[in-house]
Amino acid sequence: MGRNSKKSVWDSRVLRGNVYHAAKRGIDVAGALAGLMFLFIVFLPMVAFIKADSRGPIFFVQTRVGQYGHRFKFLKFRTMRVGAHLRQWELDNLNESGGITFKISNDPRITRVGRVLRRTSLDELPQFWNVLRGEMSLVGPRPPLLREVSQYNEIQKVRMTVPQGMTGLWQVRGRSNLKFDDMVDLDVYYALHASLAIDVEIIMATIPTVLLGRGAV
Repeated sequence: MGRNSKKSVWDSRVLRGNVYHAAKRGIDVAGALAGLMFLFIVFLPMVAFIKADSRGPIFFVQTRVGQYGHRFKFLKFRTMRVGAHLRQWELDNLNESGGITFKISNDPRITRVGRVLRRTSLDELPQFWNVLRGEMSLVGPRPPLLREVSQYNEIQKVRMTVPQGMTGLWQVRGRSNLKFDDMVDLDVYYALHASLAIDVEIIMATIPTVLLGRGAV
């Protein structure tokens, strides 16, 4: 009887997990399609602004790490000058994240249009394509760089056990103002407690955060 009871509990957990993942994917697809429709409407004006402000490609494409180490091409509208990544070593001493990630408040590599795109999160719109392809989710930890993952400890690796997302707990509870360790703590908490209710809560909290332009991700 004890074994049957344990099996029943396990089966119910698996069922709830399967239902959650199916519902999450359904929300991702619906949200991604809606986001891509909006992107289609604003695409030409954004291209014109980016091109008029600085030379270079429209999109910034970078290899990022997704769930369980899956690598994919991460998309954004370009917000920095061409070759900006080659200058990061010059600014390492200004890093404000207090950890593995690199972040400074007034990055001189960002273009004028790029600052507006980041403040409004419009630079993130192409990631709806990543979500539609199943490489990302609407909600989850932000996908890190390869060099960042290579430095993760065992606790930090927990954040990689769920789909990486466009928005998450730290984006709505502090945005870019949080230190690296605080970001990781929130990501790990999400990874251990992910549910449909939490996902919906984060999505709803993201809307005013983006509309009010509370910092860049």
